[in-house]
Amino acid sequence: MSATAVVSRPARVAVIGTGGTFAMHARHAFDWVEYGESGVVHPIDDLVEQLDRIDLNIAILPRSFRMIGSTGITPQDWMELAELIRRTVREDPDLSGIVVTHGTATMEETAWFLQLVTDISQPVVLTGAQRPLNTSGSDAMANLRAALAVAAAPQAQGMGVLVVMDGMVFAARDVTKAASFELHAFEASPFGPLGRVDADGSVVLRRRVTSPASSRMLPALDISGATPLPRVDMVVSYAGADGAAIDGLLAAGARGIISIGLAPGRPANAERAALQRAVARGVVVVQAARAARGVVPPQAFLQRDGVLAGGDLAPPKLRILLMLILAQSPQPDAATIQSLLLAH
Repeated sequence: MSATAVVSRPARVAVIGTGGTFAMHARHAFDWVEYGESGVVHPIDDLVEQLDRIDLNIAILPRSFRMIGSTGITPQDWMELAELIRRTVREDPDLSGIVVTHGTATMEETAWFLQLVTDISQPVVLTGAQRPLNTSGSDAMANLRAALAVAAAPQAQGMGVLVVMDGMVFAARDVTKAASFELHAFEASPFGPLGRVDADGSVVLRRRVTSPASSRMLPALDISGATPLPRVDMVVSYAGADGAAIDGLLAAGARGIISIGLAPGRPANAERAALQRAVARGVVVVQAARAARGVVPPQAFLQRDGVLAGGDLAPPKLRILLMLILAQSPQPDAATIQSLLLAH
């Protein structure tokens, strides 16, 4: 009797489409800049159908979310996307992982939000494209293939939310978009990527993300009531900046302000009084730095003004974290907020 080859059961990965460059249709082969002018955005089902044989033992299950550019995504979209991910896993617990196709402009923010609010064992992998699918040299399908490989990889289980672009695997906390049009647009300074996806689809992870503190300290939000997240804004310091922008944010109803200060993390002199006014009104002010590798530890001058230290978390991610902290507890004390900010 001849031996029969054993064919392993394919991994099953859900692919959720949210639009972005990945889904856009350019006007010509080198329409790498203004392709949004075409007005054509493809649903994820159509895009998956165009994926040629990927040489990976993966069954793809497309799931439509919505088709928007990532410059238009809002916190409400984040909450609904998080709920769709939870529901997808509840309804199909045998999934190996989930891929989310996303515009690159705010991909790092969506990834960090999902990291903080989704507590599932399957990896959630965000990917996108720098060039639309129908243009010369598009990275759309190569990025999708790599993301699928990571989502299906056993070694990615329990690693939370990841970003895969240009063959590199990044942690949601560290990743940032560092270039407008280059294919190698994403970085994770100063710690670097977690690993890579080789040309044959092999996933190589040299570092692991530890179990996120968020799953212990920020349990997944109950968004069944669709309550908007608290308003938290950011203000950037520069030479000669005054308090006009800060006062405007207070008038708009900000519950929190991320002060993106001059390195090593100080506001311009004329901004300080406005930040003090914000603290006096009960607004939570967190000091960050505009430097790419900025670190703001707790310091006496911050404590005197009632301002919290942002640590080494990037300002847009500090904003998201503060929004979630305020959503979970309307009146948390400053010491609790400070410990949560530095723990993440």
